[in-house]
Amino acid sequence: METGEISNRSDFALWAIERAREIVTSEGAAFAMAARDMDEETLAKAAAALGKAISDGMLEVFDGLIGE
Repeated sequence: METGEISNRSDFALWAIERAREIVTSEGAAFAMAARDMDEETLAKAAAALGKAISDGMLEVFDGLIGE
């Protein structure tokens, strides 16, 4: 993972957009394929993975805001 400095709202917005793009790219494809195949078990697993990736992204932001 790459670190950087967010010094204003614009920097944060750009970071959030890029992070969301990464999450959708990595987890969204599996979710979409499961939805297309109508496989409920796989869909549930893909949805859980997508939700976890989103949660992890939010925690990443929070950890960056509180500092060390």
